[in-house]
Amino acid sequence: MLHLRMIVPADRTEEVATLVSATVGATHLTVVRGAAYDPVGDLLTCDVAREAADPLLAALRKLGIEDAGAIAVENVDVTLSRSADQAERDAPGEGADAVVWESLVEATHEESTLTFTYLAFLTVATMLAAYGVMLDSSILIVGAMVVGPEFGPLAGVCTGLVRRRGRLVARSLMALAVGFPAAMLLTGGFSYLMSGLGLFTQARFDAPHPATQFIWQPSWDSFVVAFLAGIAGMLSLTSAKSGALVGVAISVTTVPAAANASLAISYSTWHEVWGSSLQLAVNLAGIACAGTLTLLAQKWLWAMQRRRVPAA
Repeated sequence: MLHLRMIVPADRTEEVATLVSATVGATHLTVVRGAAYDPVGDLLTCDVAREAADPLLAALRKLGIEDAGAIAVENVDVTLSRSADQAERDAPGEGADAVVWESLVEATHEESTLTFTYLAFLTVATMLAAYGVMLDSSILIVGAMVVGPEFGPLAGVCTGLVRRRGRLVARSLMALAVGFPAAMLLTGGFSYLMSGLGLFTQARFDAPHPATQFIWQPSWDSFVVAFLAGIAGMLSLTSAKSGALVGVAISVTTVPAAANASLAISYSTWHEVWGSSLQLAVNLAGIACAGTLTLLAQKWLWAMQRRRVPAA
């Protein structure tokens, strides 16, 4: 279930209350007159089944509640109520399959913004991956993959394309276009520092790296893995199963490829620069394509499911 908290102008309260009452899957409607001071209005709350939330939110936006008042949405972990159980049974489809588009847009908007924190995580992840390449350590490579925040902007691109939100697409592309070059530049400086300290050497970089050589050797396997990871990642976001994102993070080699390219530039190993850059591009493209197609498929399947339940 999801919990909605709304501030509604007094002259729109009855209209909103009627809308919520008529929504299949909504229950626990509460109205507190004159409770809100900023903005001024009445306070309305309700619980709604996840699979019924998106149509209700869309209707509230059409009424202009977000402009004249406010709408807050929270996840409800446990609800002990026969009314709530009945609402979930009445709502069409399954909650795990439903996409709450407004929630997805809001989440990807936050994760795809170019911030200092985003750049810091991406840079640290790239530096960790650089150390993993030098030590030929798959453990460090996996750790760097988990730390990397690049899936957020990729999800923002997918969501923006499907929802036709040009600003979200532009913001996400900016985070990727600025983030990776900045992280690679700083990692290049980090490699020079480590070389000065004697921790990184040309001989160590040129030595065989059986555990990490896949980073700069792209193939169709790379695209397929990235494509599958993109599907899993988008499903984890839309179904609120964030634990699956860890598996997505350690399935693709975006951050390790960027790290290897930085090291290769530092040591003028140009064939690895090309291979790593291509690996990075292949992974980014695979995730973006898969994520967009997954959202389109979910949108179509959910529309078909709702058509089979006219009462919804």
